[in-house]
Amino acid sequence: MNTIENSLDKIAENILYLDEASLSNLWDKYKSKMEQFSFTPEWEKSVIIFSIINAVRVKNAIFNEQILNQQAASETAAPKRPHGKPDLKLVK
Repeated sequence: MNTIENSLDKIAENILYLDEASLSNLWDKYKSKMEQFSFTPEWEKSVIIFSIINAVRVKNAIFNEQILNQQAASETAAPKRPHGKPDLKLVK
């Protein structure tokens, strides 16, 4: 892994620990800052922060959707036969 990849990996690791609810409270603030374009480093940072907030929201939405899909699949799976006597019918 090169230096840029290492840096991005560390940033991603830190972002994973951010709470979506806390980030959501900041969404409007950084959306407004981003919409007020200016040639400043502060504007550039606001775009990055807004994008990070959205990235966390998208990641969590995908994660939750996959959990729900797995739960639905396990609930609709064919019931397992109990161990013990086989399920036999008497045929005459």
